[in-house]
Amino acid sequence: MTFEKVCKLTDIPEGGVIGVEVGETPVALVRRGSEVNALHDVCSHAEVKLSEGEVYDDSLECWLHGSCFDLRSGKPTGPPATKPVPVYQVKIDGDDVLVSLSKES
Repeated sequence: MTFEKVCKLTDIPEGGVIGVEVGETPVALVRRGSEVNALHDVCSHAEVKLSEGEVYDDSLECWLHGSCFDLRSGKPTGPPATKPVPVYQVKIDGDDVLVSLSKES
């Protein structure tokens, strides 16, 4: 599994979300304390950036129509989305955030 450095932990606001690129893949990074979750940064319902949405508990809400996605599984937790978004592996190395797009576990 190949991990790519995408940002510093301090680049992600506590309880917030930012968008980054891993190669050509848009990724939304959500930080809660020292935990970071990575989801595909495109809503499966309306194809807009999820990183422009809001974080609520364990979900990321799309700003356009309010679809919510579980931070760990990518599954929709609120309509109108019915399809999940991919989630990616994250490692923290010191203050560096690394993401792998690989499906291997």
